[in-house]
Amino acid sequence: MNEVIEKGVPEGFMVDNKGRYVPLKLVKDIDKLEDQLVGKCMGYADELSSQIARFKGHTFDDVGAFMDLLAEKHGVTKGGTKGNVTFTSYDGCQKVQVAVQDHLEFGPQLQIAKDLIDECICDWSAGAHDAIRGLVNLAFNVDKPGQVNRAALFQLRRYEVDDDRWRRAVQAINDSIRTIGSKTYIRFYRRENPEDKWQAVTIDLASAK
Repeated sequence: MNEVIEKGVPEGFMVDNKGRYVPLKLVKDIDKLEDQLVGKCMGYADELSSQIARFKGHTFDDVGAFMDLLAEKHGVTKGGTKGNVTFTSYDGCQKVQVAVQDHLEFGPQLQIAKDLIDECICDWSAGAHDAIRGLVNLAFNVDKPGQVNRAALFQLRRYEVDDDRWRRAVQAINDSIRTIGSKTYIRFYRRENPEDKWQAVTIDLASAK
């Protein structure tokens, strides 16, 4: 980076996208206004991002402290496995959920499973296992080679078909699943009374009203 840029932009100039100093009198008014707009919005965005980061950190600290208190008091943890836990207000109208979501990928065994399943389908008589045929097409996204539908794929594993190839295919699917990481999410909900449906408290821009 140019040494002058590191020390600040000289008065009466702006820096273009190639790092060059451009006299203000040569910059179009509309470009100046756009630059001001972006700077203003980014200032608010940076401030809000910092607030959300602090809020997230404080929330996880508070949840962790409460879990430690439970463990100390009762010797047990609240909620299910993998860190999934739900906290509810005394009146039943506010809820905080902490969820751990695994990130999965599928190994080469998945292709073996697909080949075995294809063999089964080819041998089935017309009309037999039509529901499974449709689910197989959905699971392996036959119109998009190389892609899989996780939900449909996991549902396939629940079917019990009296065919050794099918059982080997299900085992191949199980063997193909690899956990490559996980991410912890925290979600907030509220409702007017305990009989109402939960309404999510949106924090992301896409869902904000």
